[in-house]
Order: sequence, then C-alpha cells, then structure tokens
Amino acid sequence: MKTLNITKEELKQLYDRDYPLWVDINLQLLKEKEYELVDWENLLEEIEDMGRSDLKACVSYLAVILEHLYKLDNFKDLAGDEKAGNSWVRSIEDSRDSINVLLNRYPSLKVKLPQELNYAWEEAVSRLRKWLSENDIDPDTYNFPKDCPYTYEEALNKKVK
Repeated sequence: MKTLNITKEELKQLYDRDYPLWVDINLQLLKEKEYELVDWENLLEEIEDMGRSDLKACVSYLAVILEHLYKLDNFKDLAGDEKAGNSWVRSIEDSRDSINVLLNRYPSLKVKLPQELNYAWEEAVSRLRKWLSENDIDPDTYNFPKDCPYTYEEALNKKVK
C-alpha cells in the first residue's frame, strides 16, 4: 500500500478530526520508513500516554486501598453495625489483586508505583471527603494528614479485618 498524498500539517489536523485514520496513516508511514512525514509530536504523546495508562490504573487501585484502610482505621464507628467495613475489606483485597495482576504483567511498574503513593493519597482524601459529605458529615471537621499515613508496603500488605 502506497503512502497517501497528505501533508504533515494535514496529518496533524487529522489527529483531532479522525483519530483512527491518523493512526492508520502514521502506521503506514512508519512501515514504509517515511519518517519525515510522521506526526512525531502527537505520536510520541500517544506512546507516553500508553505507558501511563497502566500506571494510572495502579494509582487508582492504590487510592481505593488507602481510602478504605483509612476508613477502617478511623471511621468504622460511622458505618453503624458490627459488619461495618466488610465491603471495605473486600475492596482492599480486590484492589490489591488488581495491582498484583498489573505488576506481574508490567514489572517496570513495581519501581514506579511506590513513587506515586502521595498522589494516590490525594485521590483517597478526595474520595474520603466526598464519602463524608454523602453521609451528611462536614469533611472540613476532619484534618486528613497531608502526607499518606501508610507506607507503600502497608498499603499492599497490611492485614485487614
């Protein structure tokens, strides 16, 4: 298949207008070694985003773990009955399993994820504040720690009950 008659500028515009076509054309250009026509700026951004998507998923799972660990440690009495927290425990276990699947699939994330602990904590605090509001509790009455109160190891291994 011969390269389409398209300028570099038209190709850049396709990125926003017709993403699948943009991908097809860039792939064709790469296969044909027409490197000077490739939309490198957007292509490099896409490759970077691909690498981040699995890390983002891990951070999101980590945030759920931190949120529910914090609830178990600080808000179990707000849930009301003695079975309070069972869903939080299940959520922690499920999130840990999901992280482990991703870490086994993409071992390089084992180095990156611990560095994201405070970002995950920020997300967890946001979720905690929302949860308090949904339960008619003013979240401003709680002073959540600025830094994550759990280590990465605790987040992934602390016993929960």
